[in-house]
Amino acid sequence: MSFLKSLFGKPNLNYQRKYELLQEAISGTMSQVFKARDRKTGELVAIKVIDPDILKKVNSRWKTMGVKKPSEGEISVMFDHPYIVKTLDHGHTTDGEQYLIMEFLEGQGLNSVLLHPQDLMSGAKTHYMRQVAQAVQEVHKQGFIHRDICSRNLLFAGDASALKLIDFGLTLPNKPPFTDPGNRTGTANYMAPELVRRKQTDIRLDIFSFGVTMYELFTRELPWPRGDTGNAAMAHSEPPKPITEYRPNINPTVAKAIHSCIEPDVANRCPTMEQFLIMIQKVKSDDAE
Repeated sequence: MSFLKSLFGKPNLNYQRKYELLQEAISGTMSQVFKARDRKTGELVAIKVIDPDILKKVNSRWKTMGVKKPSEGEISVMFDHPYIVKTLDHGHTTDGEQYLIMEFLEGQGLNSVLLHPQDLMSGAKTHYMRQVAQAVQEVHKQGFIHRDICSRNLLFAGDASALKLIDFGLTLPNKPPFTDPGNRTGTANYMAPELVRRKQTDIRLDIFSFGVTMYELFTRELPWPRGDTGNAAMAHSEPPKPITEYRPNINPTVAKAIHSCIEPDVANRCPTMEQFLIMIQKVKSDDAE
């Protein structure tokens, strides 16, 4: 296969020729994301270009084990869900980098919204929580563990009608050897204790991260003190601070459901997103009625 052919059997993309780069939207540890306009159609998209050197390090574990890990693009295009960012295309650039072409969302990340006193989520937090729960449910239904659910990886649509799950860079199939002990990747303050301690994992590590993120959605705080991975490992062995200490009037069903997700002992944790959605299915208000 020539240099101008990607691993997917199609010409590699010169994205700066096809798209007008309007601005760099997000810089991550593994990639750059640009807001761009298709020069022919005028369509606005987000272009994610993944750093090949960092990607090589991330994938080295699986290569050593002789295991083929699906690429982020291969995973992302599988999802066609209203609360998961839509991936339109993926492949390799003419410089040999992996890229993804995604729908462009004009809205802010949840992490940014939580930093500001204005609250576009006022009275609608349970509504957004349901959306995120349904997105995570879909990831699990397709046979994957997201592995990096946090406020940074949730992005509002421009009209704030939806809060969408993004970034499948750390996502893995929900099966051995990908769930075997030892692979500690994610965002420290949201990582489940079993993941921090390099134990066997399953979808319940996502449920823990989801619970921490929803706790933050309702309170702008985390259930444990912020810190690095090591501090998270120690903190998460202790009971979380009751959410009612930050939000006394929270709907008690919502409070109970969120706390069921952040149980440090995986055996006591909410087992599935389906179960979580059942717990909150009759809730209409963020606060006690």
